[in-house]
Amino acid sequence: MESQTFMLRDLPHEERPRERMMHYGAESLSQAELLAILLRTGTRRESAIHIAQRMLKQIGSLRGLADLSIEELTGIKGIGPAKAVQLKAGIELGRRMANSRLNEPVTIRSPQDAAEILTEQLRYLQKEHFVCLFLNTKNHVLAQETLSMGSLNASIVHPREVFRAAIKCSSASIICAHNHPSGDPTPSPEDIALTKRLQQAGEIVGIDVLDHLIIGDSSFVSLKEKGYM
Repeated sequence: MESQTFMLRDLPHEERPRERMMHYGAESLSQAELLAILLRTGTRRESAIHIAQRMLKQIGSLRGLADLSIEELTGIKGIGPAKAVQLKAGIELGRRMANSRLNEPVTIRSPQDAAEILTEQLRYLQKEHFVCLFLNTKNHVLAQETLSMGSLNASIVHPREVFRAAIKCSSASIICAHNHPSGDPTPSPEDIALTKRLQQAGEIVGIDVLDHLIIGDSSFVSLKEKGYM
C-alpha cells in the first residue's frame, strides 16, 4: 500500500510557510519552511516543504547548502535548474547583505571589527576560503577579495597573490582571514607558518600584515592577539 504524501494545499491555510511568515515573521519559521518559500513549488509527489526537509537531511546542514554549486543542487531529486538558481540567488543575497556595510566607510580598530565583517560570510563554507581585507592609511576598508579556495582541510596561498592584490588596491595594510570548516578556529602549525611568510613578504614590499583571523562556526581566533605576529 502506497504511503500518502501531504501537499502544502492539504495544510490549513494558516499553517503554510508563506502565511506563517506573513503573520509571525521570518524568524518564526524553521529552516525547512524558509527553504520551501525559496523553492516556491513542489512536484507531483512532494510538496516544497517535503523537498526542503529531504534536502536538509541529505546535505546535513545549511552550511552544506551554502557551498553547493548549481550543478550539485540539480543532482538532488526534485530540484531542477530553476529551483537551483532560486536557491543560489537567495544564498548570494544573504552573503552580499552580510558584506553590504563595505559600501560605507568601515574602519578596523580591532580584530573584532574585522571578524564582524567576515564571520557570516565564511562560517558556513565547507571548504577553506582565504580572504583579505585591504586597508588604507586610516584603516578604512578599501576592498575585500577571496584569494584562495582550498580543500576541506587546507588552503594554499602564495604571498605573491596576496600582495599583487594589495598593490592593485593601493592598500597600506592588510588583514588576512580564512575559515576552518570543522568549526574549530584553533590555529594549525600551517596557519602559523603561512602567517609568518606573509608578514615577512609584507615587510619587503612595505605593506603591513596587521592580523590573520581564523573563523570558526561561532568564534574566531586572532593570531595577533595570540602572539604569533
